[in-house]
Amino acid sequence: MIQHPASTSLPTTRQHFEILDGLRGVAAIAVVIFHFMEIAIPDPKNNFIAHAYLAVDFFFCLSGFVIAYAYDDRLSKMGVLSFFKLRLIRLHPLVVITSLLGLVLFVLDPFSQIWTKYAGNLFLLFIASCFMVPFPLVRERYFNNFHLNPPTWSLFWEYIANIVYAFVLVRLSKKWLWVLAGLAAIALFWEAQVYGNLGVGWSGDNIHGGGVRVAFSFLAGMLVYRCNWIIKSRLGFAAVGILLSLTFLIPFVEEYNKIIDPVVIVLYLPLLVALGAGATLSKSAAGFCRFSGNISYTLYMVHYPFIWVFLSYVEKVKPSLPQMLVITVVGTPLLIALAYVVYRYVDVPVRKYLQQRFVQKPSPVKVSA
Repeated sequence: MIQHPASTSLPTTRQHFEILDGLRGVAAIAVVIFHFMEIAIPDPKNNFIAHAYLAVDFFFCLSGFVIAYAYDDRLSKMGVLSFFKLRLIRLHPLVVITSLLGLVLFVLDPFSQIWTKYAGNLFLLFIASCFMVPFPLVRERYFNNFHLNPPTWSLFWEYIANIVYAFVLVRLSKKWLWVLAGLAAIALFWEAQVYGNLGVGWSGDNIHGGGVRVAFSFLAGMLVYRCNWIIKSRLGFAAVGILLSLTFLIPFVEEYNKIIDPVVIVLYLPLLVALGAGATLSKSAAGFCRFSGNISYTLYMVHYPFIWVFLSYVEKVKPSLPQMLVITVVGTPLLIALAYVVYRYVDVPVRKYLQQRFVQKPSPVKVSA
């Protein structure tokens, strides 16, 4: 759950990287399919999309690029408090909304009564989820840091990255960003050697891995912007989207993941951000990129409570693989449709209200990559 594809509000006069919006949506859809498939086919060696957990690292890198682009030149003028207000308004409504959704589906899951074992901790689970406090509790369900909505783990690290950016990173020169990124890359390779791969950060057993992942990728995204590594090309959205999708389709080979994962994160994903920022957007792809960017964060945040119900169904009914694949094929577009409804009729109105209420000169709700 896999980071969140969270966006940043930008002034209307600045360039809008719509292809990066589209890529964020592609990554979010890959995450949804990955979560279905890791239940349908538990052995990652047989899972065709087993490396989709690297979408989180793409999100982190994209976030570093966008935050630096949006705020490097204006954070000192707007102030840290205003920055935090904008980030909370952009990200936190869905944190609370999906925590509530996760609580409801946890209790009303028609295929499992596991919630009764944790009935005395339901309030704590909900409050911890709403306030982004890691609370790993449910061992039977992978010991997630945020059981009600597991993808929140990446938002937890996104928040920390934003805080460090506002107080430290925005003031550092490129030289010091390079030093920090180099140290973070070493830590990333070390983590991969210890754990065997970089699908870490989401569990109480590997929470520190999330810090390692966000440290490098966020810094790498900042460097792509600060060093002006925007690669102008005639590549369109489809071509860059295919290049991104290839990341998720890398075969899962245990003896090589400890090398493949950090190499992809350190070298390939920042390159994709640079390519996406400079690629050529065709009129035919513009609509999809806008739609994809709009629903990406919502899809990322809203889908997993339904994955829990799918897991309960699989544990109780024990359907065949073809049946589970049908559920995946049908369930993914349904979740995309749900994400659109939540985005348009819940998330956007709530953010508009909060901007009008708490920000003197509200940034437009229209968001960038």
